[in-house]
Amino acid sequence: MNRLRPAAAARPRSASTLRHWTWGALGAALLVCAALGMTLTTHRAQAQMRGGAPGMAKGQMPPQPVTAAVARAQPLPVWLTALGTVTPRSYVNVMPRVSGLLQSVDYKQGQMVRAGQLLAQIDPRPFRIAVEQAQAQVEQTQAQLAGAQSDLQRYETLLAQDSISAQQVSDQRATVAQLKATLDANKAALDNARLQLSWTRITAPVSGLVGLRPVDAGNMVTTSGAVGTSTSSGSSSASPVATIAQVQPVDVIFALPQQQIAEVVSQLMAGRQLKTEAWDARNTELLATGRLLAADNQINAATGTLNFRAEFANPRLTLFPNQFVNVRLLVRTIADAVVVPTTAVAVGAPGTYVYVIGAGDRVSMRVVKTGVAYGNLTQIVSGLQPGERVVTDGLDRLRDGREVKVVPAAGGAGQGTPGAHTRAAAGGAR
Repeated sequence: MNRLRPAAAARPRSASTLRHWTWGALGAALLVCAALGMTLTTHRAQAQMRGGAPGMAKGQMPPQPVTAAVARAQPLPVWLTALGTVTPRSYVNVMPRVSGLLQSVDYKQGQMVRAGQLLAQIDPRPFRIAVEQAQAQVEQTQAQLAGAQSDLQRYETLLAQDSISAQQVSDQRATVAQLKATLDANKAALDNARLQLSWTRITAPVSGLVGLRPVDAGNMVTTSGAVGTSTSSGSSSASPVATIAQVQPVDVIFALPQQQIAEVVSQLMAGRQLKTEAWDARNTELLATGRLLAADNQINAATGTLNFRAEFANPRLTLFPNQFVNVRLLVRTIADAVVVPTTAVAVGAPGTYVYVIGAGDRVSMRVVKTGVAYGNLTQIVSGLQPGERVVTDGLDRLRDGREVKVVPAAGGAGQGTPGAHTRAAAGGAR
């Protein structure tokens, strides 16, 4: 019985060892499988990083996605741009021409007024009295002159009868002449009194936009302006009764560099009317359209620019005096300019270039010479023909001979054409 115990005890230990070996083998197999999987994954990722893909030859690059547009010939306007300032055709400070009490202010501030429209009224009563006095003086002198003339006529009759001395007749003639001169002076005084009375009605000298009311009724006014309006220092100051800015039409003053003025001045001297546009400060809204009116007679030596004046009808009052606007001047239109989107043009070590899509959808770098720009279009003077396709997006990832795949632009615009860009520009200029 004792001999059998060791053998019986040994059998359990052999079964336990077999189970340990079995689990160990399974674990090792799993580790080997995991290592193989990681190796395959790493190799696949490295192949993808090198541009490889399943089913492609070793080292072959996939087509590069790009957007493209077709170069085409079309009319291209040439615009010059500048910053301009709106100036009224005339700006008038309406001052009183006689002194007196300002009886009424008869205009609405900030509104349009017509030439001759009543703006304010000065108390006319003292001036009416002056007119009546002058009228009475005229009538008195006329009566004296009539009497003197009657006496002269009688004296001349007596002189013909040799009943009066010639000296008395001569003196009477002098009296008549003196009274005639006095009558002329009195009539002039009467006209002046009437003129002073008419000046009590302050009217608009020009049509235009009247400003805010600088003085109220009840103030005394002189020929230097209204008195009694207080200032920040507490003292009184003279001011106009009204201010009027003529804004229909209105002018815009702007300056162009001397390198650009030759063609503009030559056309202006030839009598051509160059179209001019005024845009808002953000260049997003067209405010008014007008024409170039005149050029200054000398270049500003400090800035190297020449001032120009453009005229705008301004029917909707979109232009106000001292407003800053962006001015665009149409110099000419190129009939058949080869244009591409500006995004297709790049500048680098070779110079200015584009990528042209050729046979097999492979690109080649093409050095070009550019001209004017209009909106988001650029003129190609040389190096490109109408109908050729150029890359508009993705140029930085390309090289000669690279195969590309043309995809729609962001937003679903598809392969753009310069014509579409022109319509989208809607008058934009650079």
